[in-house]
Amino acid sequence: MGTTTDAERRGWTQNPEAVKQDILTVALSEFAENGFSGARVDTIASRTQTSKRMIYYYFGDKLGLYTRALEAAYLKVREGEAQLDLDHLAPQDALARLVSFTFDHHRANPDFIRMVMIENIHKAKHLIASQVIRDLNVAAIDKLTEICRRGQDAGVFREALDPVALHWQISAASFFNVSNRPTFSAIFGDELFEDIGQQTIRRQTVAAILSIACKPETNFPEHE
Repeated sequence: MGTTTDAERRGWTQNPEAVKQDILTVALSEFAENGFSGARVDTIASRTQTSKRMIYYYFGDKLGLYTRALEAAYLKVREGEAQLDLDHLAPQDALARLVSFTFDHHRANPDFIRMVMIENIHKAKHLIASQVIRDLNVAAIDKLTEICRRGQDAGVFREALDPVALHWQISAASFFNVSNRPTFSAIFGDELFEDIGQQTIRRQTVAAILSIACKPETNFPEHE
């Protein structure tokens, strides 16, 4: 590894967090596009305001950079959930808003979906090694557990509701909408992935999850 230049040292000192965030943003895109093996640190460095030397300084090695990029991808969705302010809503409305957010987030962040697909190909070995990701996802289940508890206390949610299974069901529809778009479009066309089609699927996804969670006599909220 070569000698660090004075200009690089000044950049680190002036705003190291911004430099690291820039690196992670580009790294996420590169890993999502090419996987862990296919991604190149040289390419990541060429797309940032930094150098390969600086990347190794901050993240240690390629695996360290990949892990941090994966953690950043999960952090983004969990931070978005935390900002939804669900506690003041009726449980049906809170669940509807959470489902809508998940659908919208996944649609707007295909790199996150690709990173998860890559991890599944590798049997989640990098994800398993990350305490950060485990902690983030525990918090996500805790939030959904609280919504379920409130709905059950109010008599509107089924008693046998499993928050982990519900999380799986929310993720499944939202994930498939992005992960299988290329093959689905190739077979059936792009109509469902145009704005009108996506709005319809979003509404139906919210309604489907509410039908799983709510007792049959419960009125569903209108949610756009």
